[in-house]
Amino acid sequence: MQLIKNAKILENNHLVTRDVLIDGKKIVEVSEHNHSEFDTIDAKGAFLSSGLVDVHVHFREPGFDYKETIATGSQAAARGGFTTVIAMPNLNPVPDTAERIAAQIKLNETNGMVHVKQYGAISADLTASKVSNIAEMAAAGAVAFSNDGKGVQTADTMLQAMLAAAQVDKPLAAHLEDDSLLHGGVMNDGEQSKKLKIPGITGLAESSQLARDLVLAKATGVHYHVAHISTKESVTLVRIAKLQGVNVTAEVSPHHVLLSDTDIKGDNALFKMNPPLRSQADRQAVLAGLLDGTIDMIATDHAPHGTAEKNKAFREAPFGITGIETSFQLLYTHLVRSGVMTLETLLQRMISAPITTFKLDAPTGVAVGATADLALFDLDHQETISVADFESKGKNTPFIGWQVYGKTRATWVDGKLVYQSF
Repeated sequence: MQLIKNAKILENNHLVTRDVLIDGKKIVEVSEHNHSEFDTIDAKGAFLSSGLVDVHVHFREPGFDYKETIATGSQAAARGGFTTVIAMPNLNPVPDTAERIAAQIKLNETNGMVHVKQYGAISADLTASKVSNIAEMAAAGAVAFSNDGKGVQTADTMLQAMLAAAQVDKPLAAHLEDDSLLHGGVMNDGEQSKKLKIPGITGLAESSQLARDLVLAKATGVHYHVAHISTKESVTLVRIAKLQGVNVTAEVSPHHVLLSDTDIKGDNALFKMNPPLRSQADRQAVLAGLLDGTIDMIATDHAPHGTAEKNKAFREAPFGITGIETSFQLLYTHLVRSGVMTLETLLQRMISAPITTFKLDAPTGVAVGATADLALFDLDHQETISVADFESKGKNTPFIGWQVYGKTRATWVDGKLVYQSF
């Protein structure tokens, strides 16, 4: 047995001090004082939560192991306080058949330090117009379907994918990007792109495809999930669709909540992601959507790259930033400590909503009988984000040097201590 002493936990939206006893994979006691002599960790007043859940990560293995592996990505997840993640299918080979899904799940389970669930690809190589066999991939263990990294370009492909996903009651997560509207853009199309003389991407590339998909989603009844929403028009469309009874959910990444294109001061590819950092008005709209529940959850879109790649000019470097190690600290610091959001709401967006939305078998609270997937956060510890501390292979983040609170002190998965920093 393991005993976590002197931890703060949330009970009825109040922080209280409790001792938590773990036996095997389960929590067997939550009490004011436990005097048993077991393997003990003194939390010293740090905050104990059920583990965070991220429905959008890129762990790069197989095919791009120089960027990340399942082992390094999941260790980074544990350092960030995450105990369950869902990995995207932009791999080589792409998991677009039942056999490939089964092989990928086995690899995830073998190499993962946390629970690594798997998306199946909507279509072969993420680009084909013919939809993959979604029913067979679901039977093989895919928890959801996406062509993340590529927008589904034709309405009929999306319609057939929705019909198939609805048949097996699995979410379909859309990367929204109309290729015909990109015009070689690499950052948001606005005053800043013109000032920097970097080609821009119009927000219409996202919102116009979203409008199409919401009409199709209403017709099919599929659970349609919007990945990394970034524009004010998209937030409005999701808000209206929910009022009309469309089965739609949405996620936002921390960088779209905390940054805008005005933060890009020069040719620095650490600020290059897809969708790009949008305008300040867009940032305010996604934050408002997150607060009022239009946007259901936070997902990091953790996208590690090699250092040499991201050291290239903005036009040539790949899209994507890392995020799984910094997301809780950034959001706790800039939303909770600033009074914009309560801790309860942040945890709902980072734990309960992802679990409910994707029907995951994961705990939503620190309670007797719950699986001991846990994270211990030191809410009073201030530190500077430094890539020297990262577990991820990817060091590509624009948040280097930011001052944050909420350091992860320990993470448990199925009752096993997989990360600690005391």
